[in-house]
Amino acid sequence: MATLVTFHAHPDDECLRTAGVMRKAVEDGHRVVLVVATKGEAGEVPEGFLAEGEKLEDRRVQESYAAAEILGVERVEFLGYRDSGMMGEPTNDDPACFWRADVEKAAEQLAAILREESAGVLTVYDDNGDYGHPDHIQVHRVGVRAAELAGTARVFQATFNREFMQRGFEAAVEQGLMPPEAAPKPPENVEFGKPEAEITAAVDVSKYAPVKRAAMRAHPSQISEDMFMLAMPDDAFTFAFGTEWFIRTGQGPGITETDLMAGL
Repeated sequence: MATLVTFHAHPDDECLRTAGVMRKAVEDGHRVVLVVATKGEAGEVPEGFLAEGEKLEDRRVQESYAAAEILGVERVEFLGYRDSGMMGEPTNDDPACFWRADVEKAAEQLAAILREESAGVLTVYDDNGDYGHPDHIQVHRVGVRAAELAGTARVFQATFNREFMQRGFEAAVEQGLMPPEAAPKPPENVEFGKPEAEITAAVDVSKYAPVKRAAMRAHPSQISEDMFMLAMPDDAFTFAFGTEWFIRTGQGPGITETDLMAGL
């Protein structure tokens, strides 16, 4: 048995990027630990969603634990930073936000967990944080440095396969599985994911698609039933989210790995 530590910026990020490899690791007999940098305070919810006096961060923490239970996670840790919000928002200037965190200090917090767990594998995000979100970029910076401090040799950068996503959405529209207006589009002037040629690991997690979707549903404050991830048919969901993509420095060119825990 080895330990997989997955490092994320906000509650619900784990469902979108690594839920499949997390559940796969559990079913293969490994230990999985989820570390979240913030409590997602800058998220948005519809009017009346929260109970009177309830704080969004408290709800999102509860949702994280619920999703973690579904995925089989054995330990959940929050590093205690505030959500920085989207790039360019005033929340970026909060000295307590993750974007403003001292990388070395934050990395040591994560490194302490990696050492405690004797982590064999760490997942972070790619260097652009998928789409330029400040907290996601900081996850990359802090996570890579933490692995250096703790001596965790196997670090996978979770990303999206840009060409695969585009092909998938086009096919879904052509087949009538998704109306053209429902196909998500990356924000303007933002590079979303990474080119296929830069990706070095592709893990088939289609077997765990129902569990992945259930974990998404455990985050109703951010993922509503009418969002495309939950509204699309099961087969379309499995196609879109049944592979999880990563970059591992020193691997490639091309896809050279299909299991993050191989050999451990």
